[in-house]
Amino acid sequence: MSPTTITDLRPTEHPSPPPVVHTASMLWLSAVAFGAFEAVLMIAGELYEGTSALGQLLPGAGFRLAVFAGAVYLALRLKQGANWARWTLAGTLGVFGTLSLVVEPVQWLLAGGSIGEAMAGADAVGWAFAVSRILHVLAVLGAVALMFQPRANAYFRSAGAAA
Repeated sequence: MSPTTITDLRPTEHPSPPPVVHTASMLWLSAVAFGAFEAVLMIAGELYEGTSALGQLLPGAGFRLAVFAGAVYLALRLKQGANWARWTLAGTLGVFGTLSLVVEPVQWLLAGGSIGEAMAGADAVGWAFAVSRILHVLAVLGAVALMFQPRANAYFRSAGAAA
């Protein structure tokens, strides 16, 4: 057995993430920012309209905060090459998160809602929410697509081998 040297004690160096993984991570962080913006708009709207008391909104806000914190953690781990973070993001927020973002508008359209009427009747807050939601969905879909590009796959394989 050879004696331990200082170079043996250095942490294992991980390869730098390719642009597709870096961009995917930034898109996840953007999705979190859009989600937080939408949550603030929803909570402020309900408080302003008096449809809900603050105490009624706190559990939902706490849940959203936990999801946002988890997504930030996963996005940062993704950038570091954690393949489990990639699959967790894809499965939870990529599938179920996207469904939660689109189910209500799709149900509204299926019930006879009209995009034209919604656009005509939207105020500034409604437009801000709609634009944010569209960008939010696009960020999630873009991040998922980038996480599974060939360069990303190679990066996660090499990062796993380096760990």
